[in-house]
Amino acid sequence: MAETVAPIMNAPSAPPSGTGAGQRFMISDLCDLLDAYLTPEQVRGVYEAYLFAAESHEGQARQSGEPYIFHPLAVARIMAGMHMDHHSIIAAILHDVMEDTPVSKAQLTEDFGEEVAELVDGVSKLTHLKFETRAEAQAENIRKMMMAMVRDLRVIMVKLADRLHNMRTLGALRVDKRRRIARETLEIYAPIAQRLGMNALRRELEYLGFAALYPARHRVLSAAVERARGRRKELIQKVEQAIVRRLEETGIVARVMGREKNLYSLYRKMRDKRLSFAEVYDVFAIRIVAADIDTCYRVLGVAHNLYKPLANQFKDYIAIPKANGYQSLHTVLFGPHGIPIEVQIRSEEMDRVAESGIAAHWLYKTGDGSPAGAGAQARAREWLRGILEMQQRAGSPLEFLENVKVDLFPDEVYVFTPKGHIMELPRGATPVDFAYAVHSDIGNTCVAAKIDRRLAPLSTPLESGQTVEIITAPGARPNPAWLSFVATAKARAGLRHRLKNLQGDEAIVLGRRLLDKALSATAQSLETTPQPRIDALLEALGMRDFDALLSDIGLGNQLAALVAKRLLDENGERATGDDDPAPGGKPMAIRGSEGMVLTYAKCCHPIPGDPIIGILSAGRGLVIHRDNCRNVAELRGKPDRCMALQWADETSGEFNAAVRVQAANQRGLLAEVASRIADAGSNIDNVSFEERDSVLTTITFVISVRDRVHLARVMRRVRAIPAVNKISRLRG
Repeated sequence: MAETVAPIMNAPSAPPSGTGAGQRFMISDLCDLLDAYLTPEQVRGVYEAYLFAAESHEGQARQSGEPYIFHPLAVARIMAGMHMDHHSIIAAILHDVMEDTPVSKAQLTEDFGEEVAELVDGVSKLTHLKFETRAEAQAENIRKMMMAMVRDLRVIMVKLADRLHNMRTLGALRVDKRRRIARETLEIYAPIAQRLGMNALRRELEYLGFAALYPARHRVLSAAVERARGRRKELIQKVEQAIVRRLEETGIVARVMGREKNLYSLYRKMRDKRLSFAEVYDVFAIRIVAADIDTCYRVLGVAHNLYKPLANQFKDYIAIPKANGYQSLHTVLFGPHGIPIEVQIRSEEMDRVAESGIAAHWLYKTGDGSPAGAGAQARAREWLRGILEMQQRAGSPLEFLENVKVDLFPDEVYVFTPKGHIMELPRGATPVDFAYAVHSDIGNTCVAAKIDRRLAPLSTPLESGQTVEIITAPGARPNPAWLSFVATAKARAGLRHRLKNLQGDEAIVLGRRLLDKALSATAQSLETTPQPRIDALLEALGMRDFDALLSDIGLGNQLAALVAKRLLDENGERATGDDDPAPGGKPMAIRGSEGMVLTYAKCCHPIPGDPIIGILSAGRGLVIHRDNCRNVAELRGKPDRCMALQWADETSGEFNAAVRVQAANQRGLLAEVASRIADAGSNIDNVSFEERDSVLTTITFVISVRDRVHLARVMRRVRAIPAVNKISRLRG
């Protein structure tokens, strides 16, 4: 028989009463809670930790004026509410002693064991490190917390409980500090709680953070919900009663209850989708909790027979759970008077995991433990493994924090591999994100993608239900432009890491060529240079190895001519009477495939066949200009920065060239010129109008060509258009 539970319409968005500042929680209360599930010996260990913490924090007070020890006791109470193990409770009581008192990790290890000491160390803040900005300090703090989570998930449990009690007692702080902590809570801690499936804790963090960061918006929205509650309470009750009657008729046992949307979730939905309060239909909803999965689907059938479902609003998170382990059936029904009502249907086990997430592993384990709770833990550990990979590839704490934030706000789409496996990605993800989700090597060598068996651009946003196939090539390399559209932190971190490595590898190759070229002017080469000379130079320059020196030369941070001179001077040898190695010899050949450390100047657009010259630019490597480019005139007298180049007999790739077209101003001119350029086998990279009047128009095209012969063919095609008066190539 179905049973109904009174709808939770009495301000469920508010935090539990009696949890704010002012309520003091005593050690005897904590021990009473722990007696329910811990052994007497474990409770005694918790009491000893309390005595240790009370003595360590003696004389310290919080901003509210109360003794500091009340804070760790309150954190331990939150942990006890999750039925955490005694090591976690002890760590909660001791979590601030390493930060705020002279107590060391070694002392904690001696008194309470290594497990507790590691937990406390994982929670402690990095107060002894100095950072240039608050953003860097926060980023490094979050990075350390994430790394501690990878070692032991209980670290984040203590950290979240600590943050929850701090949020409950936020009123004692200055307004600016209150807003900063509230913003950090909404941006980092609440999303982490959601990612770990701890929805009950996440809702309270969001409620308190929203109230502290946006007090006026919180007040207005609370009043709107209060007004709507009176109007919709009767409607929700009517739907509940109808569902209960129908479930009783079919002999299904389930709990039916009302649910009210979290205020912050409501605010975010209105802001993101630009909705008014009246347009949000899931402020109030109905939750049905059944015995098992089979019953959930039977309940769904009953609900859809009772009220018509809203098209495209059904989501089956039981068959395809969310990343944090959340499982439920979501549907929207046309209720009485045509008012849409959201209904969530889940099993008892799913309901427990939905509220507690990874904590369900401790809170509800019996015998071998809760399978769903263990599943949530497994998903959390899988996510944390990805976090660890991001940390290893991130260039700085700020970059790592940016990646973590991206990963904490997923709005999932579900796509299939060619073999039928389901991949979960955030909304807006592209085939590149999919490739990196499969494996970093797939992402690094990706060249194209098929979506539902059709070729599609790599920037195409994926949609649920699509089948994605990635086409790779052994010699392929990632494109820096991908960073502008990838949506996952893993893809972004993998791309940056690979591009840095590629640039480093290419800088070494170019640096070797430049140094060899400089040495060849003195009839020397790297092969004939004794190793002791190279070692002595590396020591003098403070370089860790020869590759680092070659990379610096390739990137333009060291001048090849000066390095060659110092190499020759190590034993006092001089090849010429000048201060620098004599210029001359055969110009260095450019193949067009040197990669990211060799760039082509946008002022003169050199292409194969043009006389060219190279300019060494710090950080950019070698920049190729046309020999007659005006921008290199003043550098010609600086042989340390300017070097002779030539095109290799065989070049590869496409190069940009700029052409100016002067033509009669008539309809369809641009389309006709573009068509002729395409017919000649060239792509248009950019178009700009320089002059335009009623008679003439001047258009500049930047087009891609293979060499001067290809460019001449394109220009002949365009010149053949009757309306074109003149076409010429632009010079720097």
